[in-house]
Amino acid sequence: MKFVLAPDKYKGSLSGEAFCEAVAGGLKRVFPEAEILKKPLADGGDGTLAVMQHYLAAETIKTHVHDPLFREITSGYLFSKEKGIAFIEMSEASGYKLLLESERNCMQTTTLGTGDFILDALERGATEIILGIGGSATNDAGIGMAHALGFRFLDETGEALSPIGENLSKIKTIDRKQVHPKLKQLTVKVACDVKNPLYGEQGAAHIYGPQKGATPEEVLLLDKGLRHFAQIVQEEFKLELQQIPGAGAAGGLGAGAIVFLNATLTSGIDLVMELADFENALQDADWVITGEGQFDEQTLSGKTIAGVLKVAKERNIPVAALCGSVDINLDALEKTELDYVTAVLNKVGSLETAKKDAFKNLELAAYNFAKLLKTKVI
Repeated sequence: MKFVLAPDKYKGSLSGEAFCEAVAGGLKRVFPEAEILKKPLADGGDGTLAVMQHYLAAETIKTHVHDPLFREITSGYLFSKEKGIAFIEMSEASGYKLLLESERNCMQTTTLGTGDFILDALERGATEIILGIGGSATNDAGIGMAHALGFRFLDETGEALSPIGENLSKIKTIDRKQVHPKLKQLTVKVACDVKNPLYGEQGAAHIYGPQKGATPEEVLLLDKGLRHFAQIVQEEFKLELQQIPGAGAAGGLGAGAIVFLNATLTSGIDLVMELADFENALQDADWVITGEGQFDEQTLSGKTIAGVLKVAKERNIPVAALCGSVDINLDALEKTELDYVTAVLNKVGSLETAKKDAFKNLELAAYNFAKLLKTKVI
């Protein structure tokens, strides 16, 4: 038997690697000769940094960057010198987690620090960057990031504008004379699981602006700025940003990455599976075992289990999901095409107890699953 273990984490309890250890332990008690491949995954959200480090064998680079309000902080990203790949989480420099609630105001925030990370990676020899863009505090369409790389955004008098959301509507021209020369040789992939357009009712300002501190009046001003930015880009770069799904991600950083980094937007789970060489791991597999802390309706759209299921089913490989809890009705569950689903929680207790016992409960669930396989019940 060959099993491929491809979980997300159990948030607050088990890492993907710990999941693999627990499940492998349960399986081996029943199938001691089984081949078990451990492929912990993530979907671009929480925990992606650790998974990326696992596959890149990368070191953490600490450097000075600007936070969303231009203050200098020390933060980090991953860099594999051997592969020339950097993994950057924009939230580590431009995220709302870096601000007090009273400081959140996406009229005044910037993605400059994300650009600082990219610049540092370029100087260290990076030829490819994987950029995670969740958790932003910004609505500047990526002009802060671009500013760090040499782009300048000029007003009608030719003066350089501060790269913040409030100034998008003031841009007259984009000066590219000082752009970093290594940018042309850089490949950029953006982990982006939202499909929001840049502007409009479903755009960056209207959907995400309020949670980033924008008042209703400011949302309208930011949306106007994004529309204006799109017009300037169309004139200077011949790109129709509004037609690109995901351009509105992270306050328009999706759009900025396309314009200034020539980036490709792709789903987080697809990026991680590519890095994990997941498709090759499935060759001759009898089962794929995946899982996450809570299996619910959200699991079915863009999350790790959904990505694993899609790839495995293309190869007619059955998939089992061993999850901390299962909160989904049977009709929805049947539509997933999962072959086996169970919650590993095996007794009533507190959430803290469930987290503490997660490893042994998961090992037991894997053991029970394997016993069913051996007796050909499934």
